[in-house]
Amino acid sequence: MLADTIARMIEKMLDERGGVIELQRNDFANQIGCVPSQVSYVITSRFTPQNGYIIESRRGGGGYIRIIKKEIHRDEYLMHFYCAIGDSIEEKDAYTFIQNLFGTGLITDREARLLMGVMSNTALQKLDNATRASLRATMFKQIVLTLIH
Repeated sequence: MLADTIARMIEKMLDERGGVIELQRNDFANQIGCVPSQVSYVITSRFTPQNGYIIESRRGGGGYIRIIKKEIHRDEYLMHFYCAIGDSIEEKDAYTFIQNLFGTGLITDREARLLMGVMSNTALQKLDNATRASLRATMFKQIVLTLIH
């Protein structure tokens, strides 16, 4: 998939350049052979603060997108998750958070599968949608707190 290729290229450049790169979106898109909006999509969907990246941009003729891979400590990362969950969370968003926790090695595959089961709409099916999302957030936040040392 093109998005995966773009993401791998950006990750490789970040590794080669000490975790900081500046891209001119149009030039990078021409180099890859895609439209600039595809580059923007990959950056906004995969290089997010939740995944440990800071994005800065400057528009105009000499504009650029700067991507910074931020090294954060485990507990800081978990507190970011805790705050990002909010007062309610839908099943698909909880699954995304769980996949990020697994992808960063903070939970095992088994733990991820258990969490997905507990956070599922099926497990919470007897509740109305608003209550389900609220309870899911409360439970998920408590689980994240237990992961913090």
